[in-house]
Amino acid sequence: MSEAEPKTVEPMWPNGASEEYVAARLELAKAERALRDRIEEVAAARRRMPRGLLLDQYAFAEGPADPGLAEPVRETGLRELFGEHRTLVVYHLMFHPDDDAACPMCSMWVDGFRGVAHHLAQHTGFAVIGKAPLPKLRAWAARRGWAGLRILSSYGTSFNADLNAERSNGDQRPMISVFTAEGDAVRHFYTLPANFLDDSQRGIDLLSPVWNVLDLLPGGRGEWYAGNDYA
Repeated sequence: MSEAEPKTVEPMWPNGASEEYVAARLELAKAERALRDRIEEVAAARRRMPRGLLLDQYAFAEGPADPGLAEPVRETGLRELFGEHRTLVVYHLMFHPDDDAACPMCSMWVDGFRGVAHHLAQHTGFAVIGKAPLPKLRAWAARRGWAGLRILSSYGTSFNADLNAERSNGDQRPMISVFTAEGDAVRHFYTLPANFLDDSQRGIDLLSPVWNVLDLLPGGRGEWYAGNDYA
């Protein structure tokens, strides 16, 4: 429905809908298609980004796949997280070392990643890295049911600071990063923070089904904020 209208349109409304409703829905469908096209344009521009920085050989603390188990703990290098893939996606979990719980919003995003991790594994490595010490991270992962996800602690490393996943005062930033492997080296490709350049929010909303489903409702998402009390 971009340039030429189709001769027939599959209905997106029940039988008996008013002409006013049908006309408005068709206009909305055009806007939805234009939004899709714009998203694809941005994705193409992202793929054209120049080569990023070669990174240090960071190492993180990691436990077993079952977050309910405390041992064994091993040191895992950033390059190891790629597995058989040439790319790696890292979610920077907002979990300050002094806190006892992760950010509710971050936890909601990781809940979603947990549900599709087996699909992502067909294409890329995926890991969740937080600044809190490993026991805190694993206790939180066990509470949230994140079994199977690679949950690693960057505590005691400069990883968060170097990637600007934390501010100079130690506050953690929610964001997602993509890396590429070049032999034994790791190169930064792309980072997407939760806030845009003007500090407005919803920078990574497209990565969570929760926001996209709420936006379909008559009242939209409103002022709702994820919480740790109901999960």
